[in-house]
Amino acid sequence: MTRIDAKFADLRAQGKKAFVAYVMAGDPDYDTSMELVKGLPEAGVDVIELGMPFTDPMADGPTIQLAGQRALAAGQTLQKTLDMATEFRKGDDVTPIVMMGYYNPIYNRGVERFVADAKAAGIDGLIVVDLPPEEDDELCIPAANAGLNFIRLATPTTDNKRLPKVLENTSGFVYYVSITGITGSAEAEAEDVAPEVARIKSQTELPVIVGFGINSPDKAEAIAAVADGCVVGSAIVGELAKGRPVAQVLDFVAGLAGGAHRA
Repeated sequence: MTRIDAKFADLRAQGKKAFVAYVMAGDPDYDTSMELVKGLPEAGVDVIELGMPFTDPMADGPTIQLAGQRALAAGQTLQKTLDMATEFRKGDDVTPIVMMGYYNPIYNRGVERFVADAKAAGIDGLIVVDLPPEEDDELCIPAANAGLNFIRLATPTTDNKRLPKVLENTSGFVYYVSITGITGSAEAEAEDVAPEVARIKSQTELPVIVGFGINSPDKAEAIAAVADGCVVGSAIVGELAKGRPVAQVLDFVAGLAGGAHRA
């Protein structure tokens, strides 16, 4: 059982929904980012998604694109992102960490080396948005063999013919993208999301977590109420981009987590 599996089992036992927070590793710099990540569990975050900055983040909107650019400009690398996980694990061996990003940096490092290093750093899962199920032998299967969850995205355009392929080697949870488009581009609506979540859950026992378009405690509550939890990324990254101190960003995160946990 991975930390992700254990976390969702614990939440189920408590009758609670999950709150997942995305932050870009190294934004705006390593030390600020590290302080934020270390504070997330106390703010109510159940699972941390740690973004890997990349020069061509095609699925991300301006907010997360700019966060990646700031991180890269400040010297963030894939190794430093792994170092952040290692540092985090010195004080927290329970909260799951999912690395989220694109395949190119992983490919450049070498899959075998990356998977081993990620496992050693205390990473629990991967979301690699530009690797389709047809490429599972590339990274998904090696990651699973090493004990890492490989989390797949399902979208409004994932029809019933495509869905079984998407779910085939997915583990940990399913990430349902609530809107068609890039991150931060529109608001999620619970009435649109609910039937899609039900459709996915009819084909898998994995938790279904909804992301994209969630930017307030009320929205987090509404979306978590029709799923197993929700993910917030752009809204959190946006607070950091305004130059808010880490403590203030964590207060914002705590409000979102409270919304999800009320569901």
